[in-house]
Amino acid sequence: MGMGGISIWQLLIILLIVLVLFGTKRLKNLGTDLGSAIRGFRAAVNEADKKDEETEQARLESTAAPTVKPTAERNTINERQTD
Repeated sequence: MGMGGISIWQLLIILLIVLVLFGTKRLKNLGTDLGSAIRGFRAAVNEADKKDEETEQARLESTAAPTVKPTAERNTINERQTD
């Protein structure tokens, strides 16, 4: 027994029938089109993941605690303001 009750011989017969019906050139074009569609889908998924990461990073940066300037820098700023 093969996969789910289908033997290897039955699969070969089905493949032969498909090959006779569609021809090798058509099957090659179909395989090429399917491959390019899968590549495009993967690229779109990767792009969406990248945008999600950038959005999450921007959100985290905007909610982060404000940075505190060093004391010496604050003192020089305060001195300039009092002059």
